[in-house]
Amino acid sequence: MSSAPPKIYALHENPEWFPPFTRAFEAEGMEVEEWLLTDGVLDLDAVPPEGVFWSRISASAHTRDHGLSKDYARAVLAWLEAHGRRTVNGRRVLELEMSKVEQLMALKAAGIDTPRTVAAVGREQILAAAHDFPTPFMTKHNQGGKGLGVRKFTSHAELADYVASDEFEEPQDGITLIQEYIQAKEPFITRVEIVGGEFMYAVKADTARGGFQLCPADACAIDPITLQPIMPPGATIAPVAGQQLFSLREDFDHSIIDKYLEFARRNGLEVCGIEFIEAEDGRVLTYDVNTNTNYNAVVEAEAPRSAPFALARYLKGLAA
Repeated sequence: MSSAPPKIYALHENPEWFPPFTRAFEAEGMEVEEWLLTDGVLDLDAVPPEGVFWSRISASAHTRDHGLSKDYARAVLAWLEAHGRRTVNGRRVLELEMSKVEQLMALKAAGIDTPRTVAAVGREQILAAAHDFPTPFMTKHNQGGKGLGVRKFTSHAELADYVASDEFEEPQDGITLIQEYIQAKEPFITRVEIVGGEFMYAVKADTARGGFQLCPADACAIDPITLQPIMPPGATIAPVAGQQLFSLREDFDHSIIDKYLEFARRNGLEVCGIEFIEAEDGRVLTYDVNTNTNYNAVVEAEAPRSAPFALARYLKGLAA
């Protein structure tokens, strides 16, 4: 008599982002137990259940009043991996999700071009970090997601006024990045989706309407209070109801795909979305690695294959 395959556990903190995966798991006839890592109790002397543990903790968890999720997830993943449990996007990948510095250094180590970046540790160091940057330039939070702290500055005086003002957004980990502003050849960025070592598809994101907050999840597009489309920072054209910021980049075939697949393999990234921009000066610059990658319903409807369904089948294969 054969035993049942190991159970699959999904470690996350945001139920609003989970429905696409629920539908995929149900379609595959899979039993998946959700572990919401917002707060809780972890018995270090207990033995974790057998199973496959998929982590999708987000760097922006603190914006949903889940400021404990990052460190709770660190503890849970350390516990699981100490007991030899199979984790997908485990402890090492969590650190990539939480630090753009780590992402950029890993990308550089893989020979992938990135924007010039300087990290300022502490609010008082931001002006010094930006001193040698030509204008315009950008700031962003090291622990990012949802465009946190992303602003464009046209002068150093403008930055000084912002840093000294009450509008200054304190980064969660105290690290602000100063980054060169990249003038895009066309007003969009591209996001390459990877699941289980395979390229799924490329997403085109409209930066004219989407600005700097390019979260593809359907829940990100609407203000939860006004129920109106959000006008993101950096957008130059106001979005309107029903208008899509994301579309499939059809027939995408670029040498960057192979670089990303190798990067994902080297860093244990089993599920990720990697973003790049094609600059006006011809450079192809990678600036963000998303390990809690979300999927947009419109893109999924256009794509030749479904990323959530591919993920469900991948986890099912690991469990088998």
